[in-house]
Amino acid sequence: MRTDVRREVESVQQGPEIWIRGPVAPHGRRFTWVGTHGGAGVSTLAAVYGGQDSGRDWPGPGAPSSVLLVARTHAAGLLAARRSLELFRRGEHPPGLDLDAVVLVADAPGRLPRPLARQVKEIESTVDVYRVPWVPAWRLGDLNATPPRGTEALVRLTRAAAR
Repeated sequence: MRTDVRREVESVQQGPEIWIRGPVAPHGRRFTWVGTHGGAGVSTLAAVYGGQDSGRDWPGPGAPSSVLLVARTHAAGLLAARRSLELFRRGEHPPGLDLDAVVLVADAPGRLPRPLARQVKEIESTVDVYRVPWVPAWRLGDLNATPPRGTEALVRLTRAAAR
């Protein structure tokens, strides 16, 4: 659902130095975490992966316009994520925002029950989804460890954005 690809291509540096060094890509995208419901994990994700913590609010003026929606994997969280996606689909989000992905944070250890797993698949059919597993240390407030295993793709996305 990224709508900014043309802007990134147009912002590649042009001019005589391009013949010497080759094209220079723009600095990485900055991004904002936006919770689709209370307790989604936005502050924790911002502390571990970087980026702007917007809580449950849309990014304001001057904040990064690239949005990562965050939800827990319980029924209410997945419903909230689908509602937020619907706002983007209908264009009812603030102008200038780009939805990069949805980040689903485990609400409990273990596998998802089948009905919830089906809802996740539905969301995955419409937008890029990154999953974050249950991390017991985060529950205790320890956010200093490396990102959990299984989130390498999210690490690549957020590190690329931070450059």
